Amino acid sequence: MKPRPRPSTPRRLLSAGIALLVLSAIVFVNRPMVAFGAEAYHDFTINRQSYKEKYGHWSRLPVPHGFRVNAIHAALLSTGKVLIVAGSGNNRDNFEAGTFRTVLYDPAKDSFSEVPTPTDVFCAGHTFLPSGNLLIAGGTKSYEVLEKNITHAAGVMKIKNESPAGGPREFPKGTTLLAADGTAYRTRDKLTVPPARAMNHGGTVMTHAGEAEVWVDAVEEGDAPVVDHPAQYRVAGLTGKDKQNVYGLADKITREKQEYGGDKTSYEFDPRTERYIRTGDMVEHRWYPTLAELPGGDVLAVSGLDEFGRMLPGDNERYVKDQKRWVDAPELKRVFPTYPALHLLKDGKLFFSGSNAGYGSDTEGRTPGLWNVKNNTFRTVPGLPDPRMTETSSSVLLPPAQNQQVMIFGGGEVGESPVSTARTAIADLDEPAPAYRRGPDLPNPARYLSTVLLPDDTVLTTGGSSGYRGGRYGRKTRSDLFNAQIYRPATDRFETAAESTVGRNYHSEALLLPDGRVITLGSDPLYDPSGRNPGTFEQRVEVYSPPYLFKGRRPVAGKGPAAVQRGTTFAIATRDAGRIRAARLMRPSAVTHVTDVDQRSVALDISPATGGLALSVPKARGLVPSGWYMLFLVDDRGVPSVGRWIQVR
Repeated sequence: MKPRPRPSTPRRLLSAGIALLVLSAIVFVNRPMVAFGAEAYHDFTINRQSYKEKYGHWSRLPVPHGFRVNAIHAALLSTGKVLIVAGSGNNRDNFEAGTFRTVLYDPAKDSFSEVPTPTDVFCAGHTFLPSGNLLIAGGTKSYEVLEKNITHAAGVMKIKNESPAGGPREFPKGTTLLAADGTAYRTRDKLTVPPARAMNHGGTVMTHAGEAEVWVDAVEEGDAPVVDHPAQYRVAGLTGKDKQNVYGLADKITREKQEYGGDKTSYEFDPRTERYIRTGDMVEHRWYPTLAELPGGDVLAVSGLDEFGRMLPGDNERYVKDQKRWVDAPELKRVFPTYPALHLLKDGKLFFSGSNAGYGSDTEGRTPGLWNVKNNTFRTVPGLPDPRMTETSSSVLLPPAQNQQVMIFGGGEVGESPVSTARTAIADLDEPAPAYRRGPDLPNPARYLSTVLLPDDTVLTTGGSSGYRGGRYGRKTRSDLFNAQIYRPATDRFETAAESTVGRNYHSEALLLPDGRVITLGSDPLYDPSGRNPGTFEQRVEVYSPPYLFKGRRPVAGKGPAAVQRGTTFAIATRDAGRIRAARLMRPSAVTHVTDVDQRSVALDISPATGGLALSVPKARGLVPSGWYMLFLVDDRGVPSVGRWIQVR
């Protein structure tokens, strides 16, 4: 039998073209079925045991409608519950209505509850105290006003009182001040102006005028009342000597944008009563401050915007925990941008990693370094690649904390720039001359990246966006990142993790739960997915289960003391003693704007003991600050126990 002749090249091409057209038609007609098939295959893939063992697994947390809030702050309390703080939630209508919200999520019962919220703690600072209470201070006194919405010229006016007699002067809201040409301005709030003080300067007695500041608004609309230079103003209605002694001064009165104004209220949130407890007010109003615990348990508050939306010029203050009050700390004057990341080291110094959340000079105060809070000296730590891209970056004290290494992840240029970086860098602060060295790059340039310490000495990085607030980056209309990865300090490399399904950028949080999972929430995109319309706050919540949760039976941390002291050894019961390779004390997170100076993982020395293990706590206060920790036992497969709460005194 003769072989059939092979079709000619033109005929073969024609047949292939017809087949392609037929296939295309089939796909077109069956597009929903193809999409459904792809989605089903994806779901099948990510739910396979082998996949979860390698990459972990994401799941949505069903949140009842009444408990969906704009998560601005999140903290894991020593009761195991997650405190989710919205305040006004970056919503002017809520602010003006006095609607402030806080929600508690209980992972053990998968339940939610509402907490009365006394003032707008939106964009406050927070950190844990030795008692387990969460100190929350500052917040929002006024919302920003964009230039396009300002119809009346406004400015900050300083009211001076040069008379030492007559005591403080009270002025109601709406008090009128007049310029030299008769242009009228009215105060936005009531104020009290103290009397002048006589002070001795080298034998010479001088009188210092009392003063207080207040917003004033022009009575007349438009540009006519605008003043672009320093000027003096007369308080209407004053007579006699008061007319000369009491007056107003303002550098300028304009129709420029008015920034958010900071609040000075301060609270301790008690995990046991689940209530805000009012403390003494802060010395300064602060919006976007960082609260950093000091070795002795007191707290330092740094940076922020004042009540008029101005950057505080390095005026810092200290919370005296035993007296529940704030005191000025002029001896620790130092400038930082807002929400600076300050990591407490074993020698009591604070390391400023360079990470911050935005406001402030584009040059002053942004250089990483070691801050000695005993004598207010600052030693620069050089070597950071992309040094101008620290805004909206994140940083952590790598596990275990004994290694004294801080790692910075991603970040972007100052302001609303769409430019970001994939850079990571590590500073070994135990070295005689510490400097940053480059770490492995992230898969994509990233701002707002959440970084969470895990019990197996790894770091989960998740969320973020390449552009400003998830906005345009390159040709993309939205730049949210869904990839997650796990950094292993031991190998200095990233490993791919399962992808999340919800974009997280500005105003997003992630933190470790006692059962070893990671909860992620929040996100405040500038635009919707089309890139053309305003964005809406993300209220969906996702939970990530790391690969170690899919590797079989977990070790158990059994009976042990409720509290221990630094520098001592304690016993913990466990039937798994033979396979335990590590024990970690993990300080819970208190995070906002990807700034989390609380989380740390402290290694405990292990030795055999009857019925379990003997665990030794390091002695250095800077290494193990007093407070509540989760104790995790980790076995020879890297699988952790459920965290057991223990207080270090």
